[in-house]
Amino acid sequence: MEQTFIILKPSTINRGLVGDVITRFQRKGLIIAGIKMMQLDEKILREHYAHLVDRPFFPLLEKSMMATPVIVMVLRGIDVVSVVRGMVGATNCRKATPGTIRGDFGMSGQENIVHASDSIENAAVEIARFFRPEEIFDYEQLTFPAIYSPDDF
Repeated sequence: MEQTFIILKPSTINRGLVGDVITRFQRKGLIIAGIKMMQLDEKILREHYAHLVDRPFFPLLEKSMMATPVIVMVLRGIDVVSVVRGMVGATNCRKATPGTIRGDFGMSGQENIVHASDSIENAAVEIARFFRPEEIFDYEQLTFPAIYSPDDF
């Protein structure tokens, strides 16, 4: 089964939306394979957002991501990267479709509630950056027969 990486950003923490966002993933039938709270620092942010470090808005992004601790998660499911990307919605919350996490909970391009991996390859890199192997759990939820058909595998 595929894995993806999520960050519940400081905007989620500050607005008390953690439970709402996690509930959406769980109600979809995704498995939480790893979850923890941590304070991000300049080093990990520069690595994680290496493709944005030279952009003029990076200092604002960095400050925003260090405003409070974040919650990082590994989610598991069939086609989980694309499923989660669809659930999250457009990066700019004002352009995100109602019904998506960003569409329902955000109004900003910067304070956009969550980060979600954009590919299977990037998910693997991001998971390794934020989690040790022993922090990721492989289990099958009792609800699997109600979520997946045997021909989904």
